[in-house]
Amino acid sequence: MSADTAYELLKRGESFLRGRNPAQAAIILQRARNQEPERTSIREALGRAYYNSGRYDLAAEEFRFVADRYPTNGYAHYCLGRCGEKLGDELLSRRHFRLAAAFGYERE
Repeated sequence: MSADTAYELLKRGESFLRGRNPAQAAIILQRARNQEPERTSIREALGRAYYNSGRYDLAAEEFRFVADRYPTNGYAHYCLGRCGEKLGDELLSRRHFRLAAAFGYERE
């Protein structure tokens, strides 16, 4: 097993995200989350990887974790809204798009 730190794994996972390889990013970021499960930067990146892989339910769990710890994080609420759209959950979508806007993150 590799002795990579959670930070190194986060950076590698983000690199895979930038390279448009979200499935590989998710694998790496899951390892980072296992090392530091409370680190919201890892959870947010993992949420993006899941979302970009079409795994919207898992993405929503990660973004919900971030939003629960940082309720004024407009980006996390926006991402939850996007997940709600993809999952067909209009209530989740509307609620979190409103919260995102209230915290200064406008829908694209």
